[in-house]
Amino acid sequence: MGKLMVLSVLVVAVAVLIGKRFIALRNTMLVSREVTQNHLPNCELIKGIEIGAEDITVLEDGPAFISSGLKYPGMPRYTDAPGKIYVLNLPSGADLTELHIKGDFDTASFAPHGIYIYIDDDGSRYLFVVNHPHENSQVEIFQYIEEESTLVHMKTIKHELLHNVNDIVAVGVENFYATNDHYFTIGPLKVLETLLYLYWCDVVYYSPEAVRVVAEGFFGANGINISPDKKHLYVSDLLNHRIVVLNIQKDNKLSRVKEVDVGSLCDNIEVESKTGDLWMGCHPNGGKILLHDPNDPPGSEVIRIQKIHSDEPVVTQVYSDNGSVLIASSVATPYKGKLLIGSVYQKALICDLE
Repeated sequence: MGKLMVLSVLVVAVAVLIGKRFIALRNTMLVSREVTQNHLPNCELIKGIEIGAEDITVLEDGPAFISSGLKYPGMPRYTDAPGKIYVLNLPSGADLTELHIKGDFDTASFAPHGIYIYIDDDGSRYLFVVNHPHENSQVEIFQYIEEESTLVHMKTIKHELLHNVNDIVAVGVENFYATNDHYFTIGPLKVLETLLYLYWCDVVYYSPEAVRVVAEGFFGANGINISPDKKHLYVSDLLNHRIVVLNIQKDNKLSRVKEVDVGSLCDNIEVESKTGDLWMGCHPNGGKILLHDPNDPPGSEVIRIQKIHSDEPVVTQVYSDNGSVLIASSVATPYKGKLLIGSVYQKALICDLE
């Protein structure tokens, strides 16, 4: 066989392989999926949210913390304005308040992503924020001063293992678990990582004494949260369309317990403290997220998982929209008969659950 023929065979083989990978990727991204409208009653846009509510977390006594103005590394920039953290009163959904940031902190480059509130034994409240200033990846710790509507910056945490942080759950004043949603940090390599189906994403445990990978083998580790009894973590394996249940061991390492199929690209996870139910804001069609065509916008979907530790978890679609009302939902959290639904770059909704 001549060199030219060998080369031709190799080119054809590579082309076939790439073609198969793209077909597989289309299936992974759910590009053929169309959304059927499944709206909740009395949905209203939250006034004042215009550049996203990527993550929302609610405390027992009602305030909802909202991260807005995400500038995600490798994705299109939809705003150059500094990111903000808001507080919203619940269940009314009124009085959206921007929290002022005090301390040695560069507010101009603030690009908040996943957030989590940790309450210390003395009642102090600390807001952990994943931040991407200048497309970097780091974690900010703030103390929340309610009477002053202020966040006091306490610490910035950077580490080589925290290289693509997406979401976070705190288990101490300076201790947390965080997800890395990619292995590589360079844009083209991120694309190659997805195209080659590399299950190289992980969960990292951070403490001032030690930082280490405690769970591996995810295809896009995204949202993370903790069970009410603090014994399990839940991680959204986004491109696998699954929620992974992990047992927290004594050494803070994690062991896999089970996986639950959700049939969508689920982003952040919120956990009801009384029932243990999981609520996710999800992307029903990942292809539309990448294209972001204003004439065919990404839709939104809210999925709930009940009885996740049982042999037969109940997975329910609670809300869906084709993008006409809400584009690219990323989080959903219930509170006293209301449901807040946030989006990556656009608006946020508050609806009645019944």
